[in-house]
Amino acid sequence: MKKILLILTLVFSSYIFAQNEASNWYFGFGAGIQFDVGTGVVTSLDDGVLSTNEGSTTISDSDGNLLFYTDGSTVYNSQHNVMANGTGLFGDPSSTQSALIVPKPLDDNIYYIFTVDTTIGNDPDFGFNYSEVDMTLD
Repeated sequence: MKKILLILTLVFSSYIFAQNEASNWYFGFGAGIQFDVGTGVVTSLDDGVLSTNEGSTTISDSDGNLLFYTDGSTVYNSQHNVMANGTGLFGDPSSTQSALIVPKPLDDNIYYIFTVDTTIGNDPDFGFNYSEVDMTLD
């Protein structure tokens, strides 16, 4: 009985404390998916502007509203426009995981984008870097 109660608690708590920050995914060539944690409905999105074979990352707010997304080189806002100073990041869309978005602890307005470059031909290798996004500016 205790095991069943524990399992039910874990299942229901995942709905109560859902991670809506991962509700929207943009990737590939204009593709996306939106997950509605409350209803379990998955919807395809075709309004993205990425053009990448590999790495991308997306972040939403705690209510599941899209904030921004990137291929590691360019950052797009929720309206799918390039954010101010949103170009020239050192990630590479050909890197398997070109970028990762992490919210700054205790600050709902600041996010870090960690990027990884790839070396192709004679291109310079910028390695591992980060950029800061301040949502109060865009």
